[in-house]
Amino acid sequence: MRNIVLALFLVGGGLCAEASEKAVSSPDGRLTVVVNDDGGQAAYRVLLDGSEVIGRSPLGVVTNVADLTKDVSMEAFESRRVSDSYELRTIKQRRVDYEATEAVCGFVQGGKRMMDLIVRVSNRDVALRYRLLPVGETRVCVVEREATSFCLPAATTAFMAPQSKPMGGFARTSPSYETPYGTDEAVGRNGWGEGYTFPCLFKVPEASALSPLSGAIRAANHSPQGEKKGAWDAHFWLLVSETGVDGGYVGSRLLNEGGGTYRIGFPQSGEMNGAGSVCPAVALPGLTPWRTITVGTTLKNVVETTVPYDLVAPKYEAKRDYTYGKGSWSWIIGMDPSCNFDEQKRYIDFSATMGFQSVLIDAFWDRQIGYERIEELARYGREKGVGLFLWYNSNGAWNDAPQTPIGKMNNAIERRKEMAWMERTGIRGIKVDFFGGDKQPMMQLYEDILADANEHGLMVIFHGCTLPRGWERMYPNYVASEAVLASENLHFSQDFCNVEARNATIHPFVRNAVGAMDFGGSALNKHYGADNQHGTRRMTSDVFALATAVLFQSSVQHFALAPNNLTDAPAWAIDFMKEVPTTWDEVRYIDGYPGRYVVLARRCGERWYVAGVNAEQKALKLTLSLPMFEAGVPLTVYSDDARLKGSVKNVRLNKKRQLTVTIPCNGGVVIGG
Repeated sequence: MRNIVLALFLVGGGLCAEASEKAVSSPDGRLTVVVNDDGGQAAYRVLLDGSEVIGRSPLGVVTNVADLTKDVSMEAFESRRVSDSYELRTIKQRRVDYEATEAVCGFVQGGKRMMDLIVRVSNRDVALRYRLLPVGETRVCVVEREATSFCLPAATTAFMAPQSKPMGGFARTSPSYETPYGTDEAVGRNGWGEGYTFPCLFKVPEASALSPLSGAIRAANHSPQGEKKGAWDAHFWLLVSETGVDGGYVGSRLLNEGGGTYRIGFPQSGEMNGAGSVCPAVALPGLTPWRTITVGTTLKNVVETTVPYDLVAPKYEAKRDYTYGKGSWSWIIGMDPSCNFDEQKRYIDFSATMGFQSVLIDAFWDRQIGYERIEELARYGREKGVGLFLWYNSNGAWNDAPQTPIGKMNNAIERRKEMAWMERTGIRGIKVDFFGGDKQPMMQLYEDILADANEHGLMVIFHGCTLPRGWERMYPNYVASEAVLASENLHFSQDFCNVEARNATIHPFVRNAVGAMDFGGSALNKHYGADNQHGTRRMTSDVFALATAVLFQSSVQHFALAPNNLTDAPAWAIDFMKEVPTTWDEVRYIDGYPGRYVVLARRCGERWYVAGVNAEQKALKLTLSLPMFEAGVPLTVYSDDARLKGSVKNVRLNKKRQLTVTIPCNGGVVIGG
């Protein structure tokens, strides 16, 4: 049950024209946002324990009514404590207790209050948004530009995915948010010329901060296995993103303004095949989405943040109690020809044998199977306890993708007819692909698909799509989005197979940190081909595949397993994949560095799973502190030898609750209690 408590705790409301600077601090007092109006411009800074991690950065918006980036003064300030408790089965942390300080800073221009800056500061997150106010009889506006910026020191490095240009790539489907992440790249670049896709991770060295680190922060900065770093190695981690974006606004990106300064950018004009404005139209008073900054001295806050969900609320009630869990998916191994009746029936049998809850039937099912035989497969699946997800093209007039069914999801009349048929047939959910960008009409289409699907009891997965922005909480039937270079690229490219481990060590710290990620991985085939003899070759180990089933978070997982794995994969691997959960009650960061290695722990009920993978060229030896397990209690450990041959053994933790593990390059480790 949602329980919100708002308590005023700081007197400061009313006019305060003489004050040009106000501070808003987290409940624990460590994280602070300072807002000022120096020079007639709204701006902010972010400090952690007194050390400035974001320098003075511009705020404000330009609309077709007023330019609120200049000639403004902060003449009102109110602050209060905000708390919220909620439960979500579809995110990394089932039960969340949120507490923050919220401040409303009123900005005046020409004697009229035109804009409020709303600031939220929790113990690990900063969030900023605007409330745009009516001007006389004017009740609507168009937001032409946001000045919201993030000014980082020049020595900062970045972990980001460049935004692709529109109407490019396969069948002119870009931007599809499937570009490779750079790691530890110098700031000052602008991606491929179009900025960067959210979320964006930054590492700010201590030496670049404008005031010295406190002893508490210095002690918190440590290398893997607890070895202290030198002062030159201490740093902050900042994850910048946005949440609460719906059909009332546009999805944004980060544009580099030179050096370490990045600004909120609106969509590109060529998105949606050039149709629609890049600027959102807003009714007044109107709220913009939240811009979020997660701050930490280690990656713990980044991995464990729930800020995308803390700041939003459900838009409607769930039509039913949705069933999450594991599923199988023939397309990743067999491609389009596998979407036939006999093969899908074989995959239903495979899912039933594995104890999986669903099968995803991919593109061209309407032509290669047909509606009547889909109904037959749905009936057969019900007898086996296996539900069906069906693939759809989102198009539309925004790309040339020929995959069918097409022309269903973009048209309200056809969409509702199709969804009514799916409800009668007992279809569990849909996967909708090939969206056209982040303009306001496209964001409205996402929302419309979700709302209509819920009316018919359908879960929704998006592919070839934008980043989810708090959607797990906003839309109760939303499951996950791709918005990443996902497993299909392992089938298409040996080069992608060669860097699978590197990419896997990035996602928990960036893409998957802010929303469910539909990756479709954990393959046990040696080759991405129907005969397991031809096609691209998997370079990672079987234990690696098990580990990513834990590392990659989504409440519905359609794994890249195949029926032949029942006989050609290790029995211990199959047994693990039968039992691994897809919904989690808790996540804990243990160790890692984006692009090198990662070790996380997830809890389902009373059971913990610790998973790690290594992308470094040499074997990684770690002594892990595992306080979630009792000393002396037997643990099951899946690990690899130097040749990536996996095995299973039972171990016990020492009295310090520590375990030393060695993970080879492209290998993994999984520890279960």
